[in-house]
Amino acid sequence: MKPDPAPLGQTSVDHFMRRHWQRLPLLVRQAIPGMQPPVATERLFEMAGRDDVESRLVTHQRGRWTLERGPFAQDELPGPRKRDWTLLVQGVDMHDDAAHELLARFRFVPDARLDDLMISWAAPGGGVGPHIDSYDVFLVQAAGRRRWRIAPPGPFRLDERAPLKILADFAPTETWTLEPGDMLYLPPGWAHEGTAVDGPCMTCSVGFRAPSRLELLRAFLADCADDPEGPDPRYADRGSPPAARPGRVPDAMADALAGWLRDWRPSPARIDDFLGRHLTEPKPQVWFESPERTPALPAWWRAAQARGVVLDRRSRIAWRGRRIFLNGESFDSAGASARLRELADARRLAPSALAAFDAGSPLAMRLHAWLAAGWLHLGPTPATARRGRADQSA
Repeated sequence: MKPDPAPLGQTSVDHFMRRHWQRLPLLVRQAIPGMQPPVATERLFEMAGRDDVESRLVTHQRGRWTLERGPFAQDELPGPRKRDWTLLVQGVDMHDDAAHELLARFRFVPDARLDDLMISWAAPGGGVGPHIDSYDVFLVQAAGRRRWRIAPPGPFRLDERAPLKILADFAPTETWTLEPGDMLYLPPGWAHEGTAVDGPCMTCSVGFRAPSRLELLRAFLADCADDPEGPDPRYADRGSPPAARPGRVPDAMADALAGWLRDWRPSPARIDDFLGRHLTEPKPQVWFESPERTPALPAWWRAAQARGVVLDRRSRIAWRGRRIFLNGESFDSAGASARLRELADARRLAPSALAAFDAGSPLAMRLHAWLAAGWLHLGPTPATARRGRADQSA
């Protein structure tokens, strides 16, 4: 599958990754010419009312910031004529094809780093205040105009009265107003403030995953504790003399327990397996719907060979060596390694990729199990695919 062109204007991906990625901001005028909002305002507001969608409402009235978390009923949102409010809807790519396609433009960064597409809808004057992010972000203007002010990393002080992490001493060094199709890239730590200028505006924010060492350690140690590798000895002190000072931790006990901690080493295979599962773990609000009736494997495989398969928008997948990681689970890809790696890279397999395999093959059985879990689906029918290509060329 040929990827969409990266939205970097005249800047090549290679140049961007060498000179700007995690280093310097980049403003690209008309990065996506003819940009249209991936979702209509009404649909975005509907998403904000769903339990499986993370949404937030930020208002700024009389110098006071407020933050509310969704889901929101339609009548709980301020009216469109009111000023100074913003609706943030997270993970729109998981619920809409056009949003998913927009996020896919940024797959020149590995999927293990790519997080999701958040959409910010702001009434005139709306914004979330000056703040910093601990991850990279692409800000794509989809509708209306938004003024961005930025400042380089530095020692910032937070406004302790605000319910958000708003900077109290923001001193911008550059200002730009973005129009539909324009894009601003910011590395981690750069302070920024976006404000809707003269009417409602919609901004698509492409965020990235940047786990901290402490977050990773917490998750890894919890995973190891749930499923220990190797024997699990228990402390014993047979033959010890009576305790003369019962409140004192015995040296033998302290030495033995400290030795367990000091000498414990997870195997490289355990670390690799955890990393793959951790990096593909769906967010808490994501769940998958299994088909009402899973078709029998032989009949389904014939359909798959005619139509191909495509991953569900919500599925997170990665590979390392012979192991495939999908939605927080680990699989040995023996007998199907090349095809499953292709699925991870392209997020789909064409009929030609399945033609050489029969219904009893490891590939067919693996894909059928993932279908039953709701993680992938049949590709479009040939007629639907032809209509899609015609629409794109029109």
